[in-house]
Amino acid sequence: MARKQKNNRGGIVYSTNSDFSYEAENTHQQKTIPFSQQKLRVWRESKRGGKQVTVVRDFVGSDDDMKDLGKQLKSHCGVGGSTKNGEILIQGDQRDKVVAYLQKEGYAAKPAGG
Repeated sequence: MARKQKNNRGGIVYSTNSDFSYEAENTHQQKTIPFSQQKLRVWRESKRGGKQVTVVRDFVGSDDDMKDLGKQLKSHCGVGGSTKNGEILIQGDQRDKVVAYLQKEGYAAKPAGG
């Protein structure tokens, strides 16, 4: 059964003030820096059940831009994947293919790890 997501309102549950409106502190999106200034690291890891996964880390920008990049990478490699926790996950050992694509698109990307 799915868990309900809690609203992070800093402990405010109810207000008797009719003019009160809650404003979250972290409502601003992080601005995406230009491609050439992105210093992406591409890792090869073993995740669930020992299967290989390619992980792209250190993307600086909004979640929407990161999801768009993840979609482009999945399409280029012809595999599935996901975008979560500030990382782009690509199924399989696609590290060389991902690094070549990112460098062709203008990102400062390089392989990392073993």
